[in-house]
Amino acid sequence: MPPASPPGPALLRHPPFALLWSSRVLANVGFQMLGVAVGWQLYALTGSALDLGLVGLAQFAPMVVLTLVVGQVADRCDRRLVIVACQIVKTGATAALALGTAGGWLGKLGILGLIVVIGAARAFENPTTSAMVPEVVPRPLLARGMAWLVSANQTAQIVGPALGGLLFALGAEAAFWASAGLFAASGALTAAIRRQPAPRAREPLTLAAVFSGVAFILGRRVLLGVMSLDLFAVLLGGATALLPVFARDVLGTGPVGLGLLRSAPAVGALVTSVVLARHPIEHGVGRALFRAVIVFGAATVVFGVSTSFPLSLLALAVLGAADVVSVVIRFSLVQLRTPDEMRGRVSAVHSLFTGTSNELGAFESGVVAALLGAVPAVLIGGAGTIAVALLWMALFPEIRRLRGFEERSAGGSRLGA
Repeated sequence: MPPASPPGPALLRHPPFALLWSSRVLANVGFQMLGVAVGWQLYALTGSALDLGLVGLAQFAPMVVLTLVVGQVADRCDRRLVIVACQIVKTGATAALALGTAGGWLGKLGILGLIVVIGAARAFENPTTSAMVPEVVPRPLLARGMAWLVSANQTAQIVGPALGGLLFALGAEAAFWASAGLFAASGALTAAIRRQPAPRAREPLTLAAVFSGVAFILGRRVLLGVMSLDLFAVLLGGATALLPVFARDVLGTGPVGLGLLRSAPAVGALVTSVVLARHPIEHGVGRALFRAVIVFGAATVVFGVSTSFPLSLLALAVLGAADVVSVVIRFSLVQLRTPDEMRGRVSAVHSLFTGTSNELGAFESGVVAALLGAVPAVLIGGAGTIAVALLWMALFPEIRRLRGFEERSAGGSRLGA
């Protein structure tokens, strides 16, 4: 059990969580900087937009391939050491990018290969980090802790690209070295965390054990419902993938306007995550989740019909805010309703759900936009998100009835069991 810690903003003064949160900020800022530098460098080398898409595929593919392995490692090994090892791998791969760029011997295939290595490290890192949170945060404060960790990610999405762009002006290797330094610092902070780790899994490594994370989720309707809701809602509501089209053809703005549009969801998400960290949702959790998804869809529709730049910014900020409410509720439910010995496997499958929805959502938006146009694509996506939320309210009434994260249903049985 994690040691007692104070509620609210003082949670960041609780050393184990403060170290974990700080490590997340540094790692995420480093990754965002790396993304900017790799994108610019690769496009300068090849001039191919397809190659930029391959960067995303190189990051996503390891997650799909390694999901079942990741879960076993996270549940059988010291999670803190797994995260540190991931930061070491990312530091080495990013340093190789810097050295190869400075030496002039790094080409397209070399860049993509190193991105695959970094993607593999992140495939282990993200689920393991989620599974480790209950080890440093008491259960009653887990929703606050999740909100603070989401704020770390949103801060990185705002700060990281800007820093990456500034450093790239000094040369791609400068951005790569800075990213490598942040990954190394993140690993050092994680290594400094002192907590009482839970006993690791000892059952034999069988085929049933490998797929036990999937079986666990399928057997708990609350977890299956919240994960599949996110999968289909984000799959349909991928408006942000079409921001360059809206910036130029609908709103008539340039690169600066596009940058503001890209930042708007992160700004809304950051503000909301800080509010949730101070004032977490404690009652009506299920209804709050469905309201958040419906607001997400409605904000997507408003963005789709808007021809006003300020209104579009506002719609994207609301979209980001609603998404964070959904994320915090979903992550808290997954962690609190999963026994510690299963958290790594369940978190790995959860990460696959979220990663798949983001990547395929962008692809779906692009295909529909190519067939029908960008505005109809966004409108269909937003309306589809609302429809999914309403359908899931009917299919998973136990989620709608959720009052708290660990509460029993009105009939007395454990929800999700």
